[in-house]
Amino acid sequence: MSIEITSKEFNPWNSLQAYEKNLVALHGKSGAVATFVGTMRDYNDGDSVQAMFLEHYPGMTEKYLQKISDTALKRWDILDTFIIHRVGEILPGETIVLVAVWAGHRAPAFEACRFLIEELKFQAPFWKRETLSNDNGVRWVEKNTN
Repeated sequence: MSIEITSKEFNPWNSLQAYEKNLVALHGKSGAVATFVGTMRDYNDGDSVQAMFLEHYPGMTEKYLQKISDTALKRWDILDTFIIHRVGEILPGETIVLVAVWAGHRAPAFEACRFLIEELKFQAPFWKRETLSNDNGVRWVEKNTN
């Protein structure tokens, strides 16, 4: 299990491939890998968005992501989890989050992956400030979309 918070751009597929190289113990045991990659849109709530700043509480955020990963490992028959989440300045088209789950079969991999991203989106201590296009200023995002 690995959790990473980064302010740097990352390629989710390269990160996934690099992480998998270290999963020697799972070789031959994992029949499924479910992934979710979230990217920044250039619109939200009917407005054009040119940038977003994602804030978090260091330590608290990682602890929460660890907690939901532990919950997923207990609730489903899965082998491992991997989460990378961006913070700081993010531009449209850039990757915000990668969630990956390894399991022997697809059903628990899909279910655990969905659980992790939903918990992360709606409960994890992240705060989003959007910079709107056309001099419409900035605003804090009050609720996440589905």
